[in-house]
Amino acid sequence: MSDTSGEEEDNEGPTDIERADQSESEQLLLGWRKPNKMPSLPEVHASIPVPSPHSPWTKKFGAFVGLGFMISVGYIDPGNWATDLTGGASFGYTLLIVILMANFIAIFLQALCIKLGAVSERDLAQACRDAYPRWVCYILWLLAEIAIAATDLAEVIGSATALYLLSNGHVPLWAGILITSVDVLFILVFGTHNFRSLEMFVFVLCAVITGCFVYELAAVKPNWGDVGKGFIPKGKIVTDPAILYNAIGILGATVMPHNLYLHSSIIQTRAYPRTGAGKRMAIKYGSIDSSLSLFVAFFVNAAILILAGAAFHYGTNPNPGVASLTEAYRLLAPAVGQTAAKYLFAVALLASGQNSTITGTLSGQVVMEGFLHISLPPWVRRLITRAIAIIPAAIVAGVLGNEGAGKLLVLSQVILSLQLPFAVIPLVHFTSSRRKMGRFVNNWTIFILAAFVALLIVVLNMYLIVVSIKNNEFGGAGDV
Repeated sequence: MSDTSGEEEDNEGPTDIERADQSESEQLLLGWRKPNKMPSLPEVHASIPVPSPHSPWTKKFGAFVGLGFMISVGYIDPGNWATDLTGGASFGYTLLIVILMANFIAIFLQALCIKLGAVSERDLAQACRDAYPRWVCYILWLLAEIAIAATDLAEVIGSATALYLLSNGHVPLWAGILITSVDVLFILVFGTHNFRSLEMFVFVLCAVITGCFVYELAAVKPNWGDVGKGFIPKGKIVTDPAILYNAIGILGATVMPHNLYLHSSIIQTRAYPRTGAGKRMAIKYGSIDSSLSLFVAFFVNAAILILAGAAFHYGTNPNPGVASLTEAYRLLAPAVGQTAAKYLFAVALLASGQNSTITGTLSGQVVMEGFLHISLPPWVRRLITRAIAIIPAAIVAGVLGNEGAGKLLVLSQVILSLQLPFAVIPLVHFTSSRRKMGRFVNNWTIFILAAFVALLIVVLNMYLIVVSIKNNEFGGAGDV
């Protein structure tokens, strides 16, 4: 086969490789009931240039950097903070291994999302609409919307808590919850048409969060030998009901349903060649970017648990009951002073909450357009989601105060746990179908691992729900 330039190929007609790619694309269409006439997130679809597959790896990787941070923010939201604080304060560093394993599961599932989006040129919602009966799609859409609202509920409470701390308590939680509704202005300012701007905005917020915790860990100086032992699996994680309960809560707060829909969509914002080589490039560098970004999220979650363990479990005056969002900044007070501790913690928490302004809106857009083929302006979509979240949050915070808001925060994580299997199972189904994925189908090793992960998530999350109902409590955290 001769190596010809782009101009020569245009003059001489398609090459053997191009004909093979076209043939495979036609075969893949047979695996879906209908051609996908509406691209995912059409206003930014294939809007970011990507170098050719023969370019240096640094240029190819650079084109995909940023996608992972859009996803990683879902793994460091206030819901994660609540479960990490409780785990560290109650059980020390024991659950660090759970955070690590949950992170590996997240990396694996996000890689499957990248593969689905790049190969099928459909997001997960569009794939479900094509493959399943309409009534099933309506149910999946409703469950996905509930998951997005539950995620936004956690962001609302987290942002309101940050405002409470930054104002020295002058802005009560219920007022902070109402104030968070103005974040729709971010959508009006940034829009969703310049996707690189959105990615950079989210990257800056992630950098702020990470920087705060790097400083905090350096200031607190935990016993790193004990920290290392936390990454060794212990039998009591399974045998002790209280530890197991919190471990499942960490899993439910870590693997987010809306991220599975979002990642399968935003990989398509890159204008990689829609050929076999181009798709392989997208899968490879998209997965590397995702993995690196999720390890940043792992660092933040581990840091929260380590700080909580050092202050509340191993400290001179152990007090697991203080592990709430409004009080957690005190764990840094001995090292950096109470004022600095409060503002460091609050700024990181506010950045964590505000990230949902972008990712929550995009996820909602992907889900609604994919399942229903209904398109709304992003700011309208944001208002709807935020209204659903702030109404119950403001009422509960106003009537029951911090304790009620804290329980509502953990309840949102339980709701997310219940929704997760309805996104994971279709994802495993599609990526394991040769008719839908062609040569990119999961091999037997990946299929067995994916099936095991799906089954594990279903069993553990159902156990979490059963225990919550049985004990008439939703999570281990009380106050915000």
